[in-house]
Amino acid sequence: MSNTNEHAGDLFLVYLRDKLPLVERALRDVDATAMAAGDVAPAADLDRYLYGPLAHFTAGGGKRVRPVLALLGAEAVGGRAEQALSSGVAIELFQSAALIHDDIADASELRRGEPCLYRTEGEGLAINAGDLALTRVFEVVLGDTSLEPERRVRVLEDLVRMERHTLEGQALDLGWARDGRWDVTSSDYLYMIEGKTAWYTVASPLFIGAISAGADEEAASGLIELGRPAGLAFQLQDDLLNLVGDADAQGKDFRSDITEGKRTLAVVWALEHLAPEPRAELVSLLEAKATDAADLARTVELIDLGGGIEMCRDLARKLADEAQERARQLAGCGTITTEAADLLISMADFFINRRA
Repeated sequence: MSNTNEHAGDLFLVYLRDKLPLVERALRDVDATAMAAGDVAPAADLDRYLYGPLAHFTAGGGKRVRPVLALLGAEAVGGRAEQALSSGVAIELFQSAALIHDDIADASELRRGEPCLYRTEGEGLAINAGDLALTRVFEVVLGDTSLEPERRVRVLEDLVRMERHTLEGQALDLGWARDGRWDVTSSDYLYMIEGKTAWYTVASPLFIGAISAGADEEAASGLIELGRPAGLAFQLQDDLLNLVGDADAQGKDFRSDITEGKRTLAVVWALEHLAPEPRAELVSLLEAKATDAADLARTVELIDLGGGIEMCRDLARKLADEAQERARQLAGCGTITTEAADLLISMADFFINRRA
């Protein structure tokens, strides 16, 4: 059993902060401009309606966990962080596209403390900016001449796999909400977040980073088996923070999952274990898109009554432990360095102990 105190993830947090300037510079360097040179294109309008909104949105990113994990994947197999920089940037651009489109689908209000892009620019321009981000995913990797052509193709193949997993998860999340589905099971939910979150947040960045550094594909696949449970733990902690985290830190996003009627594991588990009367009340509150503080508090009370919150905490810890054990195994057989294993162990603790 690993250390569960609040400082257990500090080693990874230091690594994250150390690599952040490298990632931020790379992201600024790939900001796109009008394709036609000189006076041919209305450059100011293109910047206003397309390139500027995407650059602003991407610049407002958080801790840059995903691109940093790509760098860690490269270093874990004995490579250099710079070998995975284009891959990390590509993954962050995919993150921008996913969030821009996700906010439209969920009719969200805020993203990263600001109004969602579609609320400031309109749906059409926001969709277009998200599409540009998807295009840039491929342009950035194809333009990285420091990687051998064969390696660029291999990276692109895994970026496509990552995107497909994400789209599967998003389809389930949106479809269940559209059709008013309350028969979703816990295993259904875990499949959904493995696709929507675990692959592109942890498993793919680590694996693609290792591939970028020239790792043997079979050996690097162990990073996927580590990243999947770690990514699930990351999402479960997100779900918990939205329900019972720091309200001041989250601002208007606090308990937004309830307002949006999301089928989180805490909700699904509670619905599976509540008696008929409180179950019906919980469904009613979720379908009502509750915003009143008292209704939100009552919803959390019902979820807790059904054991959903405790279940999420316990499972997140179990998944983090699984990821940590796999890190030790990979180091033990020489697939990754011992330094990388220590960072990955710390990463799993950081995921489930973070407060934002």
